Amino acid sequence: MTHWFHRNPLKATAPVSFNLYGVAGSPAANKICNDLKMARARLLEMFTDLTCNHEIMKNATDAYFSLLQGFIASLDGTTQENKLRFIQNFRWTDTLQGNTTSAQQDAVFELASMGFNVALWYTKFASRLAGKENIMETEAKEVHKSLKMAAGVLKNLKEAHIPRLITPAEKGRDLETRVLDTYIIQCQAEAQEVTIARAIELKHNASLIAALSFETANFYLKADHTLNTLDPDYSGKWRKYLQLKQHFYMAYAYCYNGQTLLASDKCGEAIRSLQEAEKCYSRAEALCKEYRQTKGPGSTAKPSEQLFFLKLGALIKNTLEKCERGRTALYISTSDQCTPEVYSTFDLTKGPKDAKAKPKQEEEVKPMKEPDLKPQKDTGCVIS
Repeated sequence: MTHWFHRNPLKATAPVSFNLYGVAGSPAANKICNDLKMARARLLEMFTDLTCNHEIMKNATDAYFSLLQGFIASLDGTTQENKLRFIQNFRWTDTLQGNTTSAQQDAVFELASMGFNVALWYTKFASRLAGKENIMETEAKEVHKSLKMAAGVLKNLKEAHIPRLITPAEKGRDLETRVLDTYIIQCQAEAQEVTIARAIELKHNASLIAALSFETANFYLKADHTLNTLDPDYSGKWRKYLQLKQHFYMAYAYCYNGQTLLASDKCGEAIRSLQEAEKCYSRAEALCKEYRQTKGPGSTAKPSEQLFFLKLGALIKNTLEKCERGRTALYISTSDQCTPEVYSTFDLTKGPKDAKAKPKQEEEVKPMKEPDLKPQKDTGCVIS
């Protein structure tokens, strides 16, 4: 499923030297500053290293954040602010507004910004892993785990760290609530996509797949609505992606709901559900084109070119044809001649004229004479 997920770019940051000469008054203090510099540089390298995995990222993250806590947490047992929190300036770009930077002289701002990048790395790692051919069950679980971890990191930043900022997050920037919530919901939706793909592969009950698809579509709808008050120059492309995924999974929901209805011999309702699936699928196809044509930050996904996308179109068509064949075979329509007006002219009180006549001897029931078929040229086919 290469190019199945839209990904916004990582945040970039200015180098930080942690050169606190005159402030760091001991070799141990100088070592902390030097270790901070190296741990930060190491973590930034891991964001773009294709060999990085969960374990490497965790080690790099723990190494840096544990040292950074020395500039944030109260170390003297009091409730007073850490004296080192506001000593170093940090500058970061934004995932939506490109090279526009935000700067704060606050270690909590650094923790939130770097943590945000860690969450983005987990989403990008999940996307790369999902793009492999013949993905195994263990890898599918890793994709699911990565997306859940990304959502967890962002939720923790939103609830525990960002509210501590002295300077509130700027509107429409990464650390602002609307943007954070959209990333969190998208991670939840994409994790559920993995569950749906697995359920389809294992041929689970159609009603379960329909329910999961409907819930996933609503995740994407909620994410899209969360962004609707942001500047479309920054959010327009991202929103198109969320919209196309919402319609795609609504098509899935209607398709599998149609299969459930068909299995219950509710052919008419099944057809209506499949017709709604066709509409949603067509809208998803159109939104794929709009998404590719919309300018904005982030890598351009290509869902409509993926087998997973194309298979749904064929499944809707085949299921609808099956429903229509079933309706023809099971539910024969009444002739146009049989109108209520004509029906009312039948008078059963008079009885058929033949019934009053003298009963005749029953006629012999003769067998149907079928035509003889002349042998055709031998095709080489054998019926066993």
